[in-house]
Amino acid sequence: MFHVFLAESRKLRRPTLLFSTLLTVVGISGLFTSLLFLLINSRSGNGRRGELINAATLSLPNGLVVGFTSTVTLLGVVALCIFAAQTAQEYTFGTLRNLLVRQPSRMKILLGKYLSMAFFALVMDVLSLIVSVALSYGLAGHAHVSTAAWSTGAGFHALAQGFGNVFLATMGFGTLGMILGLLLRSPISSIAIGVIWVLIVENLLSLVIKDANRWLPGSLIGAVGNGGDIGITYPHALLFGGLYLLVGAGIVAFLFKRRDVAN
Repeated sequence: MFHVFLAESRKLRRPTLLFSTLLTVVGISGLFTSLLFLLINSRSGNGRRGELINAATLSLPNGLVVGFTSTVTLLGVVALCIFAAQTAQEYTFGTLRNLLVRQPSRMKILLGKYLSMAFFALVMDVLSLIVSVALSYGLAGHAHVSTAAWSTGAGFHALAQGFGNVFLATMGFGTLGMILGLLLRSPISSIAIGVIWVLIVENLLSLVIKDANRWLPGSLIGAVGNGGDIGITYPHALLFGGLYLLVGAGIVAFLFKRRDVAN
């Protein structure tokens, strides 16, 4: 399994994938954190869904991670695309058959690939956190935000908790992408369906069906990253979001073991 991890890591280190992904992460984190501080007095809001987050709120111990946690859905979409593409392309290119010659255990291949992509997601989130924290300190003076509480014990706890929640959500979206990749066995189809569902379909369903976001997988995973959301408690999001992923993972793991390796 360790050799599968190394082999998958080599694929993820391709410059075209690595640098484009990391630049995307830097852009997302930089944009969201900058707007949070630069638009602090804007009447149209400076947070998610047009929320107004003032200087007093950002001066609290958890103010340092507000910009970082606001990127959770887009970071998750990036992870979804990577996990889906790296999984489904084994069928498209016919390379899964070659992998099974070297490692006959399909579950070891699947777990090694998953762990490798999980490490890649961790690198993404760490980079996003660094960019967001650096910009938060750099723009705090412009927004008249006090940074004293950020360097307290409560501030460090909020930072660690926020990072943990975002990483859980990133892995949740990534796992969803891997499930789609194994189910559909097509990079384009799995990415398109996953992104459209998370960014468009769920938002439309939430508008027309009351409390629909409490039961939609993308909303639940996103709520985990935010430590809870409007109408969704953190334990509820963690429980039901985890159940969705666990059931989906069980189904595709069974199919992965039984189906032909060709697309």
